[in-house]
Amino acid sequence: MRIHPSAVVDPGAELHPSVRVDAHAVIDADVVIGADCHIGSNVRIHSGSRIGRRNRFDHGAVIGCEPQDLGYREELGRPLVIGDDNHFREGVNISRGIKSEQGTRIGNHNYLMAMSHVAHDCLVGDHNIFANSATLGGHCVVEHHVFLSGLTAVHQFARVGAYALLSGLSGASRDVPPYVIADGHRAEVVGLNLVGLRRAGFDAGARRALKRALRLLYRSGLRQQQALEALERDAPSPEVRHLIDFVRASERGILPHR
Repeated sequence: MRIHPSAVVDPGAELHPSVRVDAHAVIDADVVIGADCHIGSNVRIHSGSRIGRRNRFDHGAVIGCEPQDLGYREELGRPLVIGDDNHFREGVNISRGIKSEQGTRIGNHNYLMAMSHVAHDCLVGDHNIFANSATLGGHCVVEHHVFLSGLTAVHQFARVGAYALLSGLSGASRDVPPYVIADGHRAEVVGLNLVGLRRAGFDAGARRALKRALRLLYRSGLRQQQALEALERDAPSPEVRHLIDFVRASERGILPHR
């Protein structure tokens, strides 16, 4: 284990022998850090954090801190659980949970750029990218392969579906359906995330099926329930099936189309 002499690691923290801790980092008691993690300079990891393998935390990241919730009390704290192979850049801030048993959870292979924020009780899946200062309110759900551009904000309790892209400076106050691009101060769907889908290996047939599904959902003149029923009658592809299930599960409603 390589721990810089200026770092402060509580004896009650459990670090794998391969963990590296740089100058002036602070690690509280009741923290577990898995193999091959790198804790950068001035990083603070708070009590209750459970961190998997091969994660990297760059200068000044604050991990598992008290939620920014006026009702928080220490006895209400829930854990922060982080998976494997994530990279948290400078100044990233992630809150522990407060109001749900699972607390805050981050999956695997996520890349969070400088100053991005994940609030309490959020669930973040795998292979997501948060650009600089992207922000999640409390209780948000981000599925997988999502791109949140710089200075975006997702309202508390909102969900962001797989392979969606939220454009820079956008604010999502409702659920962002999977596979779409959303844009605007109050974000609206502007089309299919074609570039992202091509990069992810979706073939032309899958992209055409999603495009037809979005057209039926948003521009056919049908009510949402009617559109979903029509999509289900058409032997939907796995991607369209996911879109249907996402919309049906929405409690806040999905973003409108521009």
